[in-house]
Order: sequence, then structure tokens, then C-alpha cells
Amino acid sequence: MTVPSNLSEDAELYKILCGELGRQRRKLELIASENFVSPAVLEAAGGVFTNKYAEGYPSRRYYGGCEHADELENLAQHRARKLFGAEHANVQPHSGSGANMAAYLALVKPGDTIMGMGLSHGGHLTHGSHVSFSGRWFKSVFYGVRRDTELIDYDQVYEVAEREKPKIIVAGASSYPRIIDFQKFREIADRFGARLVVDMAHFAGLVAAGFYPSPVPLADVVTSTTHKTLRGPRGGLIVCKKMHGKAVDEQVFPGLQGGPLMHVVAAKAAAFGEALEPEFIDYQRQVLSNCQRLAGRLTDAGYRLVSGGTDTHLLLIDLRPAGITGETAEKALDLAGITANKNSIPFEKEHFTVTSGLRLGTPALTSRGLNESDMDEVGGFIIEALHHVGDEGKLKKIGFRVEEFLQRFPLYPGLA
Repeated sequence: MTVPSNLSEDAELYKILCGELGRQRRKLELIASENFVSPAVLEAAGGVFTNKYAEGYPSRRYYGGCEHADELENLAQHRARKLFGAEHANVQPHSGSGANMAAYLALVKPGDTIMGMGLSHGGHLTHGSHVSFSGRWFKSVFYGVRRDTELIDYDQVYEVAEREKPKIIVAGASSYPRIIDFQKFREIADRFGARLVVDMAHFAGLVAAGFYPSPVPLADVVTSTTHKTLRGPRGGLIVCKKMHGKAVDEQVFPGLQGGPLMHVVAAKAAAFGEALEPEFIDYQRQVLSNCQRLAGRLTDAGYRLVSGGTDTHLLLIDLRPAGITGETAEKALDLAGITANKNSIPFEKEHFTVTSGLRLGTPALTSRGLNESDMDEVGGFIIEALHHVGDEGKLKKIGFRVEEFLQRFPLYPGLA
């Protein structure tokens, strides 16, 4: 697979594309919400369905010439239902945020109360943050984690639900490294007459492979992205009980979107097909093993991990004992050839643009073929870089070693 010659003739664009490919190849990708898709997913995303408008749903389109688009969307829906044991699937959402928006509007009205995990405790912007549609269109209330364990405070979930009577309770997180008890959320939702929406964007791949409890049997609606651990294209997904299917579909289209991105639906179908193969289970097992190994390496070096460790693909470092901020750490690691993101930690006191934490994840490096012993080296690079914050020369030297290390793990060798 190579860059088409007509694209390489656009020198400005070609330079940018090659620059990004080079960045991905030479740096350690540790952003927990990113991954490297297969060549098949890349090919599907750049395929001929880029040309096709297909407003509506299979057999109910607003454009002609959709016979193959219907086949494609039916295939993607079927694979999504099979992958997650769901009664209904909508593969059209352009993003996880759009999927959440459709889920909420399918179940409640603007102005109703929704309850989600607080942003600094691990939740996502779309779980009620005032800067998001979820906090602007709905009255949002929050739960969080305990100070002593940094695990979800289910007593608080109960107390807030009892006091605020939310119409929707949102479970799921963006930077919570532990298993979520969906049964407890279901019981609380039932107790106070709320709908349960689960955002499994981060751990959907782990759910599909059986390494994380599935929320699908318990939730009214489950949303997800199709990238992250699921290792598909950037996009959204909704699976739900059949009774909510019509309402969900109507909110996705025509409620919030026009035509679906059929080339992305093709890439989703490709990724779902890969996730149904036995090798995907092995991959997710390795993701978890790699994260555990990295967590151990960092802990042994004296770094404190939020909640004391991880059960998932991600971990969160509390940088306060080291006397540095997440912003400083992110910039230092980038100079050292390591891509990560600053992140708020529970009971955060720094501004969200600064933060006291650093989030790391292992899906992308696992996709490149790294195993546990390799994670020891990765951990060593991280520890060394954090030790030399402010020493640009030293950090760049680490970056050269990182690039040399990654030559053992070629990324997209067929691309120009």
C-alpha cells in the first residue's frame, strides 16, 4: 500500500502526510485513546465509499444507488451486534460524543437531569461538563471517587441519585483505570427510575474480547468510539436494547446528522470483523499484560499510580510527589520521543490545562508488537525522561534512542 502518485504530486500535502507517518513511526505512542489500525482498516477508510451519500438507513435511503451501501451497513450492524451480544446497533455516529448526544436525546428531553462521573475524577466532557452540550442542554450532577481508594464511590452514586433524581445515569470514564461495577449502577438506576447509559469508548475492545465485564446486558443504551482499544477508525457506535432502537436511530438521523460517512462505516465493518477473530483476544490479553508490566516498572521507580494500579489498558500517574505538572511532563516526554497526555487526577487543584497527572496507555504499542519485556524498556525511557525534565539536550538524546528502539517494530512498512 503506497501513497497514490497523484497525491504525492501535491508537495505541500504530501509533506504533511509523510511527516505524520514519520512521527508515528519514530515515537512511542502512549496516548490511551489512540491506536494503530490494520492496513485493511486504512484501505477501507480511504476507499470508494468516500464518494457515496447514503442518508437514511438500509432499504430506507433518501438517495438512489445505495444497494451496496445497504449491504455494507447491514454487515457492519450485524458484526457489531455479534461482537457485543447486542439486540440493536447503529454504526452511523461520526464520533463518540455524537453517540452520547444521540443516546441522551433518545431517552430524555433537554433540561432533564443527567448524572455522570466528574471530569477530574475520570469522566468525560460529554458526561455533563458545563463546557459540553451535555452540561448546556441538560442539568448535570456528578459522582466521583473516594479519597482513600480513588475507586468509584458507589455510596455517593446512590446518595446523589436519591437527592437529584436524574433521568439518566452515565457510567463509563475517560481516565479511570479500574473495573466499573455495572450491576451496582443498574440497581441504583432502577431504584430511582433512571435510564442507564454506559460509555464504553475506552474499554470496548476489552469488552469484546471478554476481559472487561460487558455493560450491554445491563444498560439501556451503550455508546462507544470505534478507535481506542477496539482498533478501528475514528468514529462512534451505539448498541442498545431493541426497545430503544427506533428512538436511537431517529436521533442519529435525521436528529443530529445528515449522511453517514460510508467509507468510515466500511472501516468499522473491517475492524469489527478483525475483532471477531481469535487473534483479537490474544491482542487484548497482551494489552493488559503490557499495561500491568508498565505499571509495575513505574511503581518500582517510586511513582504513585492513581488507585494504586490498573485493571485496564491505561494508568494514571500522580506527579505531585515528583514536583512536576502534567503539562511539563507531557512536553518533556515529547522531546524524548514519547507521546502521552497530561491528565487531571481526582481532587485536582491544578488548572485543566496544567494538571497534576499523566495518562499512559498500551493499546498502540501492543499493536506494534511490543510485549512485557519491551515495556520494561519503555518504562525506563519514561523514568529517565521525567528525571531530566528541563534538560532539552538530554531529552533529545533519549529521543534518538527511542527511535532506534522502535526500528525493531516497523509501522506500515508498505506506506511511502
